[in-house]
Amino acid sequence: MDTSAPLPQAGAVKQPTDLPDVFDPRIHAAGPPHDAFRELRDRAPVAWQEEPAVLGWPAGPGFWAVTRHADVVRVLKEAGTYSSWLGATQIRDPAPADLPFIRRMMLNQDPPEHGGLRRLAARAFTPGRVARFEETARVRARALLAAAVADGGEVDLVRAVTDDYALLNLTDLLGVPPGDRGLLHTWTERVIAYQDPDEPAVLDAGGKPLNPRSPAMLAEMFGYAQELAAYKRKHPADDLMTALATTELADAELEMFFFLLTVAGNDTVRSAAPGSVLALCGNPGEQRRLWRGEVGTDTAVDELLRVHPPVLSFRRTAARATELAGVRIAEGDKVVVFHVSANHDERVFPDPHRLDLGRRPNPHVSFGDGPHVCLGAHFARLQLRVFHEELRACCGGVEAAGEPRRLVSNFINGIKSSPVRLREP
Repeated sequence: MDTSAPLPQAGAVKQPTDLPDVFDPRIHAAGPPHDAFRELRDRAPVAWQEEPAVLGWPAGPGFWAVTRHADVVRVLKEAGTYSSWLGATQIRDPAPADLPFIRRMMLNQDPPEHGGLRRLAARAFTPGRVARFEETARVRARALLAAAVADGGEVDLVRAVTDDYALLNLTDLLGVPPGDRGLLHTWTERVIAYQDPDEPAVLDAGGKPLNPRSPAMLAEMFGYAQELAAYKRKHPADDLMTALATTELADAELEMFFFLLTVAGNDTVRSAAPGSVLALCGNPGEQRRLWRGEVGTDTAVDELLRVHPPVLSFRRTAARATELAGVRIAEGDKVVVFHVSANHDERVFPDPHRLDLGRRPNPHVSFGDGPHVCLGAHFARLQLRVFHEELRACCGGVEAAGEPRRLVSNFINGIKSSPVRLREP
């Protein structure tokens, strides 16, 4: 495929030449660019995006941005046309030498291989484990929030509560010893925050930034995963690593599962929890409905996930020439779905920028769709439900006490700090 002049294919709908940019990670640091997404949904729902060099990362060939809900769902469901395996799932192309390594991860596989690995992992999520995990999460949320209230009630919610809540829940679930928990935080930051200037890139010998998903960057994490698995085989416990270490997973597959659980399992809740509180701070009327019990917590959590999805985008690669929303897509083209735009599509969600904690139906795509729908979605929802139940119990409400700082990323909808005030019960 010739990518030197990335223009819509012959026979495609004619695209405007003044479409907004939604690629540059710095744009998203001010919050999701909803005006830009609305313009794309209305004028070019499958829009060509340039991929210039930015923040020390080299230029790429460009990609198709998919912004309407129906088209996003179609791409996510049609794995035979829109492949996770061909080019993996990040906008930026991996180095060709790294691609075979990256393809070991379930996230970067297509059916039927993906399904086999997914079924193996799903066996670890037993009902009993879920029930025990809920009680642990509740005790943790209560303790962290109580400490924040005792500290005067005005805190950085991220530093004081939600970062620890997400990380410690994950390490309990995995069975990581307390002394090693800081390692998981370091590894997650390295992978998730690689576009953010506050997390300096690791450079290779030539001064170019290393892909955080490359073998060189993940060697330490993978070595730890093998050590932990060996320990769990000798000292089994009621945790995910014991369950995974005693399946027929190959060493390379186990390493990739540990990577996926460590990063996705941590950062989903780590992003969604403070993001949901920010949404409540900006909508005091809806917050009062929640505090008064006028809406169910499960329904409220889904609406909070809709307005603040933890993941902004995911990439696929066209396995064959196809057409989407009238646009001809060539084999090998990158196709990037924007979850945050789909969740605000006026064609599906009436008054999409209004927070409605009782919204039903609510077919948001914050956890994806199709064969790659998030394996741990029920764990994430559980943690968020417990968090909001305990938040309601510990205080009379929450309000912003300063401006939040957001992650510089076109992938994760992260919150780096969020000053809030927890009001008296």
